[in-house]
Amino acid sequence: MKSEGKKISRTNWRYYARTLHRDFGYVFASLIIIYSLSGIALNHIKDWNPDFSIERKDISLPDKVNRKEDVTEKTVLHWAELVGEKHYLTYDFPTDNQIKIYFDNASMLINLGEKSANYEKLSRRMIFYESNLLHRNVLAWWKWISDIFALSLILITILGIFILRGEQGIFGRGGWLLITGITVPVIGIAIYYISS
Repeated sequence: MKSEGKKISRTNWRYYARTLHRDFGYVFASLIIIYSLSGIALNHIKDWNPDFSIERKDISLPDKVNRKEDVTEKTVLHWAELVGEKHYLTYDFPTDNQIKIYFDNASMLINLGEKSANYEKLSRRMIFYESNLLHRNVLAWWKWISDIFALSLILITILGIFILRGEQGIFGRGGWLLITGITVPVIGIAIYYISS
């Protein structure tokens, strides 16, 4: 009778562990995907802009303005219309023979004395922009959600490690897989210290 009581108790513990593991997995599934996508994006920040895509266009102007003194508001609005912009924020002269017009998330660089211009427009990368916003804790209060999420991931992982028994569990195949997973960050850290 005593051994049967232990067996029932152990079974109950694993039942609750499975339930928590499953339910927490559902609750945080969206955040796991969001942080994973954002992590991949931010890992390659040197290769691309994870928040914005940049559209560049070479524009041919119908006529040219030779001097910055000849630039008027009417001229600037005309140039803006050529790239589909209805209004501009401001403009300045980076050099004596160039004018740069600033729009909302865009700019236009015009070479005075020539009929050419360069237009650049920034557009938010859908999903990635919002994911990175959360991942970088731009919202001050989000850090608490992020902390809860991190602690929940630890709990989900620990529960997952001990749910299975026998050959597939922590004292069998699962244990060897766990050791294999641990060696990856250990090797990474070792390479860092050896190479530094």
